Amino acid sequence: MIEAVGLTKRFGAKTAVDDLSFQVKPGHVTGFLGPNGSGKSTTMRMIVGLDRPTAGQVTINGLPFRELPNAQRHVGALLDAKAVHGGRRARTHLLSIAQLSGIPEKRVDEVLGVVGLQDVARQRAKGFSLGMGQRLGIATALLGDPQVLLFDEPVNGLDPEGILWVRNLMRRLASEGRTVFVSSHLMSEMALTADHLIVIGRGRLLADMSTQDFITHNSAGFARVRTADTDPAGWDTLGSVLARAGGRVLREPDGALRVTGLELPRISDLAHTAGVRLWELSPHRASLEEAYMRMTQSSVEFTSTEDPRAELWEPEPLTVPKWEDEEPAEALQVPQSGFFAPPPPGSAGQPFLMPGSPGQLAAREAADSPDTSHPDTAHSPATVRTPAQKPEDSR
Repeated sequence: MIEAVGLTKRFGAKTAVDDLSFQVKPGHVTGFLGPNGSGKSTTMRMIVGLDRPTAGQVTINGLPFRELPNAQRHVGALLDAKAVHGGRRARTHLLSIAQLSGIPEKRVDEVLGVVGLQDVARQRAKGFSLGMGQRLGIATALLGDPQVLLFDEPVNGLDPEGILWVRNLMRRLASEGRTVFVSSHLMSEMALTADHLIVIGRGRLLADMSTQDFITHNSAGFARVRTADTDPAGWDTLGSVLARAGGRVLREPDGALRVTGLELPRISDLAHTAGVRLWELSPHRASLEEAYMRMTQSSVEFTSTEDPRAELWEPEPLTVPKWEDEEPAEALQVPQSGFFAPPPPGSAGQPFLMPGSPGQLAAREAADSPDTSHPDTAHSPATVRTPAQKPEDSR
């Protein structure tokens, strides 16, 4: 087991890792996630004794790495696949490490077979592709048959077959009761590989939970509904009915409806009662990538000046008046067009327009150019009204 307590590392005025505490338990593949510059590599280097912590400590099975007897037999790590002398042959590289650690020579040939490099064992490392270098690094980590394994971007440069092989290897190692700690930026792969996630941002712990719990806590599910194309008024009718029932309804660019606040059976019943034919009614569950982006969006250190991420979280709601005789409930929010992102946690479900979408631009133009001929509405926000809506009585 790997255990970090108050782990801190400073490089001059910069704090790379800030009071980080976590456990990596055996029998699981634990994913280590975070934006570039978040401190993942520094943390892994401290685990294997390459960097000394400024404060706190990290232990492996109760001992710091430097105090482990014959550490190669206890811990295997792939931190930099290029950390190989280019003039050495693959087998010679592994053999030298084996001899320093008291590992039998036959183990060298075993791990070469495990990673699929047996046919190029006598080639020099400088002629290896990126993927071949990754395989050699994995062979080095497996050489001592350790119980604790650390991998930093192990699938970098691998083809699809190689990625699948690494995924299965990680799961097999964990099923044998080993501690497997994997850092990667490939969210789709982590979703298939990792049972547990440790997420950091700017050196601090953001999340330490199972993969499924992480997705659930940092995403918003919704129902995707499409009405029959043969019924042009179906969208207006269904949108009105769903809004009256307490749902939030948004229209996507392809004409489908995105509905939150109502379960699928309830949506189906309401559509049937309203006489609206549905061509699609499906649940949307957020991916690990969506949840990760939502969790880390405030911790990104290197951001392009054209990155719309910051603007994504600025609310630009377009509301409409309530219907006559309608009970107080959620008003239907209707975009003119454009894509809406799922609401972030803590926003009471409020959706936001993607920046630059036609709906957002239209809303801004309407807000910037009020109709001054009507004093009551000269400074009111822009509203959008669908044909199915009825204006409130003027009193």
